[in-house]
Amino acid sequence: MEWVATPPGGPRRIRPPRRPRRYTGPPAYPAVPRWGFPLLAWRWPLALPLRPHGDPMLRAVSAAGTAVVTLWITAGVAALATFAECWRYVLLLVSRSQALPRTPLAISDVLVGTTGSILWVLGVLSGVFVVLWGLRARAAAAARIGVQSARPDWQVVVGVLVPGLNLSVPGSTLAELEHSVLVAEGVRRRGERPFPTLRVRFWWAAWVGTLVLGWLSFGWGFVGSVQAQADGVVLHALNNALVTTLAIMTALLIKYLMRLLAPLDPTELAQLRVRAVRAAPPAPRATRPTSAPR
Repeated sequence: MEWVATPPGGPRRIRPPRRPRRYTGPPAYPAVPRWGFPLLAWRWPLALPLRPHGDPMLRAVSAAGTAVVTLWITAGVAALATFAECWRYVLLLVSRSQALPRTPLAISDVLVGTTGSILWVLGVLSGVFVVLWGLRARAAAAARIGVQSARPDWQVVVGVLVPGLNLSVPGSTLAELEHSVLVAEGVRRRGERPFPTLRVRFWWAAWVGTLVLGWLSFGWGFVGSVQAQADGVVLHALNNALVTTLAIMTALLIKYLMRLLAPLDPTELAQLRVRAVRAAPPAPRATRPTSAPR
């Protein structure tokens, strides 16, 4: 005896597969369909900060990014200007004993003139962006710790522009900003007197040295002797080297203060990197069976 299972109603006929239809183009709809994904660009979750447009912290972060990029470009041009001045001084040394070819002299003049002009423009732009960042960072730090800055913004701008005052006002302003940031982080107490750290003091010294050497180089250019002109080349080379150092130190200082003022978002994948694992317990191991399975 053999049992055969059939579906209710008896066995069904197996229909032959349908032939695929010929492609006639994309589907057309008489109206916009209501199904599908929303008309939004894909983004990381919480990638757009839920803050008002005029938030001081967002303005400080934006100004910091622009200032840092401009400072690095200024540092590169200043380094090239330093090389141009050093090359000119070498040509001056060689010209004492022999005549120089025309091509190296022309290239040296073009390189010195071009890098000097571009460096002036970039220096002004860097100064504007750094001052703008400083004002916005002061407002963000004051809003974070719930105080009001004792020095208004116009005094900071005047202290940066007026000769003599710009030897002390920028450094003291950065010291106050650093103190506010450290108070917000809980490192210092609010009633303490602002005292610059070693990083800010190094920057202050580089700033004062650059200004003093720049004024000296400018005044030295009015001396008409040949030896004074050769000494002016050395002064310009040292001044450009100090400008390079100052631009790099300023960019690093801005990054340092912004890391304290606006910590990075932990949801950003670019910053989630495992540097080291310390004091971690050993990984558990599975126990081996006493006898092999049969």
